[in-house]
Amino acid sequence: MRIDLRIWVAVAVAPLVLLAVLLARPELDASWENQRAHFWLVLGAAAIATVLGWTVTVAARRRRDARLLLISLAFVASSGFLGLHALATPTVLLGPNAGFELATPVGLVLAGAFAAASAVELSASRASAVVRRGGVLLGALVAVMVAWAVVSLAELPPLDAPLAKEQLDGWQLVLAALGVGLFGAAALGFVRLYRRRPARFVFAFTLAFALLAEAMVVIAWARNWHLSWWEWHVLMLGAFGVIAGAARAEWHEERFSALYLDETLAGSKDVSILFADLQGFTSFSERHEPDEVAAMLNAYFEAIVPLMERAGGEVHQIVGDELMVIFGKEGEQDDHAERAVRAALLLQRTAARVAGEHGGWPRFRAGVNSGEVHAGLVGGARGHRKHGIVGDVVNLAARLQSEAPVGGVLIGEETFRRLGTRAVVEPLPPRRVKGKDAPVTAYVLHRLDRSG
Repeated sequence: MRIDLRIWVAVAVAPLVLLAVLLARPELDASWENQRAHFWLVLGAAAIATVLGWTVTVAARRRRDARLLLISLAFVASSGFLGLHALATPTVLLGPNAGFELATPVGLVLAGAFAAASAVELSASRASAVVRRGGVLLGALVAVMVAWAVVSLAELPPLDAPLAKEQLDGWQLVLAALGVGLFGAAALGFVRLYRRRPARFVFAFTLAFALLAEAMVVIAWARNWHLSWWEWHVLMLGAFGVIAGAARAEWHEERFSALYLDETLAGSKDVSILFADLQGFTSFSERHEPDEVAAMLNAYFEAIVPLMERAGGEVHQIVGDELMVIFGKEGEQDDHAERAVRAALLLQRTAARVAGEHGGWPRFRAGVNSGEVHAGLVGGARGHRKHGIVGDVVNLAARLQSEAPVGGVLIGEETFRRLGTRAVVEPLPPRRVKGKDAPVTAYVLHRLDRSG
């Protein structure tokens, strides 16, 4: 989708032009005091920020991406403090409160700090450090929000009395200056990202950060309950709405992939891959009704898939009767080979138990292989994207599965090497498999001892 930058530049500049006109012609800055409209407008912005924060947090954890993590914290800060600000709406809930009146600019400054950090191109080591400390960062942010709410409600210093107009203006000027700098830095950082990845989703964040920077400018000069005052509320709501609308238009798989750090988007990973499928599935399908085939698959996968996830694997795909599970994709499992083979043995034990309750059901064959793969985004820019892995290691894992004995596990030579003497195996003669020029050495795994 081509973006007409001239139109969007005009959209971004228009709020500042409106503010300049209202400041130059005060008689145009009409007054409209509607507490309920204010309450629902702020609460609506908080709700959108909450939904965005949740969805980005889920994606950040799944992909262990530092940029998404920082963006999610920006949304959390915004939503929390906006909710507090809504509580201070006169005659609706709690009424005027010094802490809650300042909550929006304070929350936006914190959000701006996380947004500016997300625009920095972090090295792999620093990105990993951010991800490891993600829980600490979230906990600290929640603690700040809770502390602000407690101090505000208890009216403790320095928020122990309603703020005079000059005090409120002073606070807002300082916070506005900080917010403009932080959101401005975030917008510039995402402009650089957009030049490298001209995706509309990246542009949406650039525009949203620019609108939030402008909202902070308007905060500094607006008059309460006048048109200029409503403007910064609308800008804030519009910024979150732009991101929400752009996110909704993205393909549901890897919705936030345009924002990934480079190493998340594509890079080499050392992994172990488990493939499993049912021997005799085709003949079973020919002899049974489709609903019976579906019931059989569901019985197997409902028992097996949760076990694979608890073992530390990412269930990458289920295609028909075939299951593919990846271990070590996020780089946090040095023992991914051991995890994969233990999961394969567990899969076979579980499948044997399920099959024992249903005579005539086909049984699984499983193959495990380890090594370096290319992990990254695979698919089209407009949809059907998936964060997958490719490479000879993947292909050989699939071949090992097809050669495995029914009810057994066949592992590759590299997997066997990593397991060492703990693996009790039966070596097979070198065998030729499809797609490989040289014969392949493989081992039937009988068990894995806990110590060598």
